[in-house]
Amino acid sequence: MYERTTCGAWFGVSEEYLDRLVDEDALSAYLTAELGSAERFDVMRHEQGHSNETLFVEWGDRELVLRRPPAGETAETAHEVTREYRVMDALQETPVPVPTTVLACEDEDVLGAAFYLMERQHGDVLRTSEPERFNNPAARKGLSQEVIDTLAAIHSVDPAAVGLDDFGYPDGFTERQVRRWSEQFTWAFDVTGEEREVPEVYELMSWLTEHAPEEHPHTLVHGDFKLDNLMFAPGTSPELTAVFDWELSTLGDPLTDLGLLLLFWQDPGDRDPPIPELMPTFTAKEGYLSRGDLIDRYEKQSDIEADQLRFYRVLAAYKMAALGEMFFRRHLEGNAADPLYPKMREGVPRLAKRTLEMAEGSGDVSL
Repeated sequence: MYERTTCGAWFGVSEEYLDRLVDEDALSAYLTAELGSAERFDVMRHEQGHSNETLFVEWGDRELVLRRPPAGETAETAHEVTREYRVMDALQETPVPVPTTVLACEDEDVLGAAFYLMERQHGDVLRTSEPERFNNPAARKGLSQEVIDTLAAIHSVDPAAVGLDDFGYPDGFTERQVRRWSEQFTWAFDVTGEEREVPEVYELMSWLTEHAPEEHPHTLVHGDFKLDNLMFAPGTSPELTAVFDWELSTLGDPLTDLGLLLLFWQDPGDRDPPIPELMPTFTAKEGYLSRGDLIDRYEKQSDIEADQLRFYRVLAAYKMAALGEMFFRRHLEGNAADPLYPKMREGVPRLAKRTLEMAEGSGDVSL
């Protein structure tokens, strides 16, 4: 038996959508079978994040996090949560900071989709602002170094040594990324195209196909490495304690990760971001490493030469625009409760226009 507590984390989310996310009786039965009985059981939906659904689960005295795909239809391979679990499980004893894994369930009869559980960690995730304890140049510099050093650590992992040698197909990875995200756009446009069109996307498809490098390094890649997927431990000195959201991880081109980080890293003098809800600006403050400094430090820490970064930053922005268009489709179909999703009606066209300007521009590249 357990005591079900009441929580307010469902505010602003329909009961019908929540019922599609989690059958609490089925989850309780599963946890009892796998972890033993508990007197306390509580489930809360995490309001942050815009892709897979995150639920906080209290099971007895354990604090867990449950990750599952959104309710409803999703683009093929877009939400592979068991893949996310596998890579975090493999990285437990490496220098890469990841949460402690608990269970993975591929039986879709339990919650209607595959899901996994990990131990909950506490700290700060930097989304649109920095915590007060990092509000000084020294802390900002340390935070920057933690971020880029962690990315280099990911790319320095020996996949074979951690059982991930079959985790992907690095040959031709970058060209496949262009095709994959073009296919995600096509999937989204089947519905969103009836609302409005984004013609710049087709020009970007051609540009990326033409400029994709034929050869690139082969490493483990995170696939979504940016500040809001990183957690910093409590304390005055920045310590990066966890990397989250590994659903897009694979073996491939490490510069795709670097390009994405640079896309979300603002330098002094940059224009306001095209989707301000997704792109922070606080890294332009005094103390944060510049994009150029990040690149230099990354090359030294990883021993990987960062070439053709215009391509990689355009690809990163193209990917984010595709994700935004997928969000917009889910909003139109009623398969999401995220308030960000309807903003993609105007946000994706703005981002696509800026990205095309970046692709066709000269000199320093920025949105």
